[in-house]
Parts: sequence; C-alpha cells; structure tokens
Amino acid sequence: MEAEQSETSPNDETNQEYRVQVTSKKKVTELINRFKEVLNSALDGQPDISEETKRNLLQDLLHTFETAVQANVLVNGQTWEEAPDVEDTNHLEILDDTIVETTSRRSTYPKKILPYVVHALKAERKIMGLYEQTVKPDDFVKDADQERLMAEVSAAAPGVVKQAVQVIKSIDTLQKQAQGLCQVLRMTPSHASLQIHREVLGFSSQSDAPPPANGRVSQPIKRAVQEKAAAESYKKSKGIAGTD
Repeated sequence: MEAEQSETSPNDETNQEYRVQVTSKKKVTELINRFKEVLNSALDGQPDISEETKRNLLQDLLHTFETAVQANVLVNGQTWEEAPDVEDTNHLEILDDTIVETTSRRSTYPKKILPYVVHALKAERKIMGLYEQTVKPDDFVKDADQERLMAEVSAAAPGVVKQAVQVIKSIDTLQKQAQGLCQVLRMTPSHASLQIHREVLGFSSQSDAPPPANGRVSQPIKRAVQEKAAAESYKKSKGIAGTD
C-alpha cells in the first residue's frame, strides 16, 4: 500500500496547477512594467561593473523576470501566448442590447397584460354585485322647532356679541376707576391737613389719624369759644364781688 501511494503521489503533484489565475492580461502587463522600473535600479551602486556589462545584465534580468511571470500566469484559463492581446470590451454593445430589450418589453407587455386586467376588473365588479345592503338608510327628516331655534339663535348672535363688547369696555372703565380709588385711599395725608382736620372736626378716638408727636391735642374752635366766654363771665362775677 505504501508503495502504491508513493507511486501515485508524483502523478498527483504533476497534475496540480500552481500557476496564478488572472482575468486581465492588460493588468498583468502593467504590473510587469511597474516592477521593471524597480529592477532598473538593481545594479546601481556597483562601480566595479562597467556600463555595458550593467546594460547586458539588466536586459537579461528584465527578460528573465518577464518570461517567468508570463510562464506562471493563466489568463482566464489560457496561457500567456494563447490569451488574446486585446480584451473583449463589448460593454457598450451589451448596454445597448439591454436598453433595446427593455424598450421592447415596455411596448409589448402592457398589451399582453391588458386582457387579464380587464378580466380581473369584470370579475371584481360581478363579485361586488352579489353583496346586499344589510341596513337600509332612512330618510332624514328635519325638525321644524329645531330649525326655528337655530334661526333665532343665529339672528340674536350679532346683538349678543355687541353687548359682550360693551360689557368688556365697561369692565375696563370700572377697573381704571377702581385703580384710581385705590391710589387715593393709599395716599398719606400731610401734617398740615391733619391739623386742619382736627381744628375743624375735632379729634375722636374713632378717627384713624394719630395724635401729634408732642402729645398735645388742640381744642376745637367751639370749645375754645366756650372756654373764653366762661373765663370772661368769671372775671365779671369776680369784679362784682369786689365792689360789694
């Protein structure tokens, strides 16, 4: 068994493909030219070699490199020599064919579909005709009283709006008057006005005005007149008693 395996293994190795599969010969050529530029500087810095020898060595090196790459490459399953130099670039033709095919479908398919659409619509209409109304609608009868009330409300609406506008205006006026009254009530009377008020009306415990700072309360005019009259009568009575 081992002998048979050893005999078959070399055949399997020879049948196995080690070459690189590529799809574009043009791209491989571009890569070869790019690496040739790198190899051109391989012998730089060798002063012991003459220029002619360098030239010959570079030519041999580049030729060997190009031949080795071409020998180890398969272009779409073909060898380098069998593969065509000019690639098939029929993309525009394929695009034109696709456009023509799409246009023809747009012009022919609607005509083919039309009979089926008409048949489907007729069948749907026939199915809809089989349905019956389960609830019959009743006729709507208008109520005369309701119509009359609606007419009266509609007629009275403008007057109500005018009254509402007047009420709003009067509320604004009352609000302004109330604000003025509040300002008057919040005013603090001066000392002179308080003095005049005491002299004219007299000071009472129910008055909101406070007494003066010195604690003295001036007598009303009427009381002062009475006191003066009493003093004069007292003097007269005293004078009469002295004469006696």
